[in-house]
Amino acid sequence: MHMTVEQALSVYPLSEGRLIAGSAGRNRIVKSVNVMDAPDITDWIKEGEMLFTTAYLIKDDPADAIELLHKLNLCGASGLGIKLGRFWTAVPEALIAEADALGFPLIELPYPFTFSDQMNGLFHAEMRRSTGLLQEVLDKQVRLMRFALRSDHVRELFDTVAEVIGEPIAVVGSRGQMVYNASPADDGALLGDWPWPQYHKWVKTPGWQAFRVPLMKQGQCTGHVFFFTPRVYLSAIEESLYFQAAELLSFHLNFNYEDYFELSVQRDFGVLVKRHLKNGLSAERVTEYAKRWELDLFDGAYRCALTDYPRLAGAEARMEELEALKAEFLSHTRMQALKGTHIVMEEGLLSLFPNAADDGGDALADAFESCFAGRKADPRGEPRAAMSGRKRQVEQLAEAFGECKETHRLSGDWGIGERILKFETLDLAFIFEQVPRERMQTYCNRLLGGLMGKDPDYVQEMMRTLETYLDNDGQLNETAKKLFIHRNTATYRIEKLGELLDVDFKRINDLLRLKMVFLFRKMLSQEPANQPERLRG
Repeated sequence: MHMTVEQALSVYPLSEGRLIAGSAGRNRIVKSVNVMDAPDITDWIKEGEMLFTTAYLIKDDPADAIELLHKLNLCGASGLGIKLGRFWTAVPEALIAEADALGFPLIELPYPFTFSDQMNGLFHAEMRRSTGLLQEVLDKQVRLMRFALRSDHVRELFDTVAEVIGEPIAVVGSRGQMVYNASPADDGALLGDWPWPQYHKWVKTPGWQAFRVPLMKQGQCTGHVFFFTPRVYLSAIEESLYFQAAELLSFHLNFNYEDYFELSVQRDFGVLVKRHLKNGLSAERVTEYAKRWELDLFDGAYRCALTDYPRLAGAEARMEELEALKAEFLSHTRMQALKGTHIVMEEGLLSLFPNAADDGGDALADAFESCFAGRKADPRGEPRAAMSGRKRQVEQLAEAFGECKETHRLSGDWGIGERILKFETLDLAFIFEQVPRERMQTYCNRLLGGLMGKDPDYVQEMMRTLETYLDNDGQLNETAKKLFIHRNTATYRIEKLGELLDVDFKRINDLLRLKMVFLFRKMLSQEPANQPERLRG
């Protein structure tokens, strides 16, 4: 049983009685009803229990009655009902005055009805209330489950949950940012004592009260939800409804990460990065914000990538595509695993990736390739990503951004059609882009002269082996793996190339000269934007 004294007094036949004192305690919760038939009843009384008595044990001494009243109040009893007519014809004025002083409900029970009549009436009323409550909660659960299958915008999610629950809610993110608030409380009052423990709790103030539930996802707390209710006590079935609503919110908030967390911390961080790159905002401000909101972007090495649609005409259409591409990055499994921050800028979609491995950017390039490969072909053009070198300090962010832009420029000038571009592979092109093409051709012919006179198929196979060997930093095992040949075959080919080209692959200078050969050949194979004629190698 869980009803207030005031609610109990509205139930027949207790409604035939009247509250004669202690009206200040009419909101006390009645959890059970008992009959007083022993002088040591206060030793057994439970919190929330209401006692019925004929006043037999206290009829002779008003002081005993007052002492009983104090003991019941200390035990947390909800009230005392006295049946007049047998031992008392009226309740003593001293007892009434003391009950008023304590705010302890004192009820004059109706004489024509037995204690069992009144107790049965209360129990039946509680059963009807509980049955109705159960049906109401079940109906709400059905509505919540139906809504859980939908994928509406996160704002509609909040509005719908509040409508189903029938009470205002507020949602706070994992870093203490206000995500949604339709409650009577202002943001400052709700967030005053943040951070909060990861368990449910009542929060009560003079102006409002709410039941706060953590939003848990795979053992991690992703925020909290407040359910604002006027009820002073929640039954188990009502609590379960709140917990179910919290689980639904937790799932959708994580599923729609872009819709709420990114809109707060990630978007604000993106604005600071833009101001740093465009308007000279200090790197310290960017670092301060990242540390404040536990963004580990600059805690170690990081890389930048700039993705753009070079062939897409129209600024508005390009921005729409960049926003759509950002949503794809946020939802793609391999891109999610890299924990990148993505910012739409005039130059393209800038992505910052923490914990960059010392692998030449291969893992990042593979993630981009996986994401791009799953996209439908677009006749208007495909996105292209340019990756910076590996950086370690936030002060190098502008440098990394510049490398990405320079990589896009070089690929455009030289007509490089690859979807994923690394600055490390084009930085030499940046150095040598002013070298005359005739000189590049002469250099390639001189270093490759010992091979070019052979059979064309043989030349093609050996050139592919040499390029793969150089791309893998002289690692024979990796070279064989990439070419799908045995290691001994790769070893034989490299030794033969050393003889034909008169180079020693153990010497750094010879390796660098050969790297420049392949760079020049790539540059010669493309038609630069500022030269009308193509010079082929």
